[in-house]
Amino acid sequence: MSAVTLEQARQAARELTGEILQVPPMVSALKVDGKRLHELARAGIEVERAPRPVTVNRFEIAQGPEPGVLSIEVDCSSGTYVRTLAADLGHLLGGGAHLRNLRRTRVGPFTIAEATPPEACRLAPVVDMLRGIERVVVDEPTEARVRQGAVLPAWDGTGPWAVMSASDDLLAVYERFRSGDAKPSVVVAGASGQ
Repeated sequence: MSAVTLEQARQAARELTGEILQVPPMVSALKVDGKRLHELARAGIEVERAPRPVTVNRFEIAQGPEPGVLSIEVDCSSGTYVRTLAADLGHLLGGGAHLRNLRRTRVGPFTIAEATPPEACRLAPVVDMLRGIERVVVDEPTEARVRQGAVLPAWDGTGPWAVMSASDDLLAVYERFRSGDAKPSVVVAGASGQ
């Protein structure tokens, strides 16, 4: 890394920003022919992996704590392998690279500022956990169908949707299914009407 300047690293990171194709690592949990890649890797087997589309919204690089070490911050879509991003950065710079430390600071709408140690965790209301999901309020006839787990016409937006009763009770979480339809990924136990 000593021959690579900070500006060269930042330029390479720009090439890895936006919508990119990323080859999943052999140590991932993805399945190929019914076997997880990490299981194949442990057996010494490497298989061809198709690149997958991911989005890297932000890939910032700063000088790290010592020579040859960089500090990076990445804001990326679900399914992005940050360790692979580091390796790809090294490849673009004409060598190799790996992560020394990896710290996730946000997942969807949940930030590190809200994190607590295990001994201080509290059970939050389910609705609080759905704050990053689009909400839809349904009328009584539709509520009855939701309680039965019916496939319904999809609502506006991309989903998933937190389906709420008129009295603001969570009934189910629906996701896109077939063209123009939505199906429940989960129906809340209390939504059965009992």
